[in-house]
Amino acid sequence: MTNSSGNFFASFLDFILSLFKRKEPAPAPTPPTGLPDNADEPATITTSRVMLIVYDPTMDDGQKLSQKMNWYRPDDLVTAYAADILQFSHGMGRYEIVSRATLDEFPVKVDGYRYTPQAYLDVLRGVSQPHVPQDADYTAILTRFDILNKVSRGEIDEVWVFAFPHAGFYESAMGGAGAFWCNAPPLKNTAQCPRWFVVMGFNYERYVGEMLESFGHRSESILAKTFEKLTGDANLWTRFIRYEKSAPGRAACGNIHFAPNSERDYDWNNPAPVSSECYDWLLNFPNFKGDVRTVTSAEWGSGDIRLHHQWWLKHIPHVAGRKNGIHHNWWQYIIDPNKMKN
Repeated sequence: MTNSSGNFFASFLDFILSLFKRKEPAPAPTPPTGLPDNADEPATITTSRVMLIVYDPTMDDGQKLSQKMNWYRPDDLVTAYAADILQFSHGMGRYEIVSRATLDEFPVKVDGYRYTPQAYLDVLRGVSQPHVPQDADYTAILTRFDILNKVSRGEIDEVWVFAFPHAGFYESAMGGAGAFWCNAPPLKNTAQCPRWFVVMGFNYERYVGEMLESFGHRSESILAKTFEKLTGDANLWTRFIRYEKSAPGRAACGNIHFAPNSERDYDWNNPAPVSSECYDWLLNFPNFKGDVRTVTSAEWGSGDIRLHHQWWLKHIPHVAGRKNGIHHNWWQYIIDPNKMKN
């Protein structure tokens, strides 16, 4: 009886004392990596080795599809696109085509269907509806070209597929063990590859502006993942993409669909003036100086898709230093997402 009473009063005393203890502050967010802050860590150039796959089937009249429809030459698109990335990454992002396959065929769909020349023209002319399911069979392509092993061995870093409307390719998709959303669900049957890689899907009916849009969405996905463990002011990505409608009075650079003053998707020709810190990002990052200026759509090409996307890419940080485990050169993550692991 005595021991029970003593235990009760001891426990009760501990409870009373606990009410007066000073509460410890909540732990700070865990940085993405254990690397220490470093204001001088150099911004390194990142080069991605690309395997290029071009689908350009011969039609019934003997012409290539791209010629028959008077669409753009993939080689011209590759040259212009790579040049834009080089220029507007301030030299930090570079592409090198190391392997190429030109295929005289339509890509196979996930259910095994493949367009014939006449069936495809019927779709383009509205005679028939596009085949459903529309998705291309990525697994068949990855297997055919031994992509997973080539990525694993470091022979290539990513894949660019050039095709046409209704071919069934995502603008971008990521594969590899632990791959995450990259403007599309992770590629299936790729977990055996230890490195992440991106498959870009380009449409040679469209021009470079649309290619940059695909790249912009890839960038959004990768940078959102890069900063996902940081909150508040430490998450610089969420600050970078602010625009007036989403954050009144605090606009920065917006995102790939919304310029600083956009009211809706693709509203890149909005002449309304807006206060934005976009110049602070371009000229002063990471040491912001409160450089807020009034800008309009004239800054980013007055509605031109390619000019807007060039403007947006130009503002992505590319300088020396590291904070909270993330380098101030964000291009290294966009071009090679595996660097998120370092």
